[in-house]
Parts: sequence; C-alpha cells; structure tokens
Amino acid sequence: MPALFDLPQLPSLPVTGMPDTYPVGRVFCVGRNYAAHAAEMGNEVDREAPFYFTKSVFSVALSGQTLPYPPGTSDYHHEMELVMAIGAPAFRVSYDAAGAAIFGYGCGLDMTRRDLQAMAKEKRRPWDLGKDVEGSAVLGPLTKGFLPTSDVPITLDVNDDTRQDATLGEMIHDCQAIVADLSRFYHLRPGDVIMTGTPAGVGPVQPGDHLIGRIEGLAPVELRIGNPE
Repeated sequence: MPALFDLPQLPSLPVTGMPDTYPVGRVFCVGRNYAAHAAEMGNEVDREAPFYFTKSVFSVALSGQTLPYPPGTSDYHHEMELVMAIGAPAFRVSYDAAGAAIFGYGCGLDMTRRDLQAMAKEKRRPWDLGKDVEGSAVLGPLTKGFLPTSDVPITLDVNDDTRQDATLGEMIHDCQAIVADLSRFYHLRPGDVIMTGTPAGVGPVQPGDHLIGRIEGLAPVELRIGNPE
C-alpha cells in the first residue's frame, strides 16, 4: 500500500578511503564515562556498568555544517566524543568477541541543552529535551583499522581555544566493554552508532562559535553555531 508521506532519507557517514558511505539507523550514547566530567557535573560514576541514553536518527548532522542555535535553551553545551560504528550483528557477545562487531570509529559532538537536562534531572524526568535535539549528534567521517588505545588524545577547540583535552585512557568503560554490555539489551546491527562519552571541560557555545573536535588518527569533526531560528 502507498505511504501517506515519505520520511527523510537516513543520514550516511563518509568512510575514509572508501567510496561507500555508512548509513546511520540508531544512535546510542554512554553517560558519565569519564570520571572528571562526571565530577564537574556533580555526579558520581558507576564503574560496574555503563548507562545509556539515545538520540533519534533525525538528530544526526554531518560534520562541517553551520547549524542554528536550538530553540528552548540559553545554555547549549559541547561534548566531544569518540564514536563507534557497528558493522556486524552483536547480541549477548562477550568482551573478547565485541571488537569484531565494530566497523570503525569517528569523532562526534553530543550537543546538549544543559539547562533542560538539569531541569529534567531535578524533577527525575527523562533527558530527551536536553539530549535529543535536532542537529545535536554531529558526526565526522569513519575510519576503519583505528585502535582506540589509552594514550590517544581527544580534544575540542572552540574559536581556537582548547576547551577539552584528555586521552581515551580516561574512559571508565572501554569500547569493547560498551559493546558487550549494550548487546545484553539490544540486538546491535550495522547502522548502529555509539557515542562513548565526553571528557571534562564541557561548556556553553554561542552563535558564531566554531568548534573543531579531534582524536589523533581520525578525521576531525567540525561545527559552526548559527543564529537562532
């Protein structure tokens, strides 16, 4: 039967050195995966298991765009993150088997309406209005063969001022642990991307700001903040 209307096409990420792109179907996010960031937000960390929230696929934006400052907030924050892309089905996989399910890695920005997130926390409500924001999952190109070793730097500059500066070794739960744990709750599949959490140094952005996030060995992620709509 014909549909009443067409949905927007799913976003696809460039893959370094390949002509084909990686279509994104779901976006999972890991919360409080760097102890210093959890502390700066006044939170304790759970070292036993990760916890998650999600973003709609319609929150995905490709690196290099200028996106408007979003509505409903006066405290829009940057969060620089390592992103994993799943390349094979994974359900209840072990830690050792989890690595084989990872297609590649990239840089990403988890942009957040911090004031709305804080309000939701205070009222013990979901974070959706704070986190699932149109254009808030800004994703750079993927790279296959990257090794997220503990000494790899992760940084974010806003207008050439370094705001976030850490290493991947500061992650509480590493990439394989995240995939293994998340696969206990979901049938992970190609098209799933996982944003692995942000280090300390998050903060507000304003219209006109230019953000560049880097992880050594990966293509950077870039965003310009436009005027509010």
